[in-house]
Parts: sequence; C-alpha cells; structure tokens
Amino acid sequence: ASTAQVTVELIQKTVADYYKIKIADMYSKRRPIAIALPRQVAMYLAKELTQKSLPEIGELFGGRDHTTVLHAVRKITGERSKNPEMNHALHVLEQTLKG
Repeated sequence: ASTAQVTVELIQKTVADYYKIKIADMYSKRRPIAIALPRQVAMYLAKELTQKSLPEIGELFGGRDHTTVLHAVRKITGERSKNPEMNHALHVLEQTLKG
C-alpha cells in the first residue's frame, strides 16, 4: 500500500489494535494514560502518513483542537528520539500501515 491509501481511520484502528484499546477511545474525552498515549501516537501517525491538516486530524479525533494535535505530534516526536520502546512501536505501526 502506498502512503496515499493510509487513512486516519485505518491508523486509528491499527493503533487501537496494537495497544489493545477500543477504537471509541480514539474519539473519547477520557484521558487516562492507557488511552491518551495511543491516541497521541495515532495523531502523530496521521500527521506523518496522511495529507490531512492538523485541524482535519483533530476533527477526526472527536473534534479536538489543532493545538491538541500539534502537542501530540511534538510529544511523540520527542519520545521517539529518546525512548527506544516508542521508536520500536512506531516502526512496527508504520510498517503495518504501509503494508
């Protein structure tokens, strides 16, 4: 699959499966770390792998503000550079999504 075929919905499903949470948690206002972190990972991947803008991504995550998406992207980018586990998780997810 080429990058063009990766949708935000596919990213949400793939990340939810990976972290064993419900897809509904991607849109939820709940913020426990077990949900918030995967949601941030999914926002990061949506920014990296789709052509969607930050406001569009926010909208697809339960109507979140674009600044929330930006915060998630920055946070995960930082985590990725200093946390080998996060880097590995993102690598696995990217490979899965790209097919």
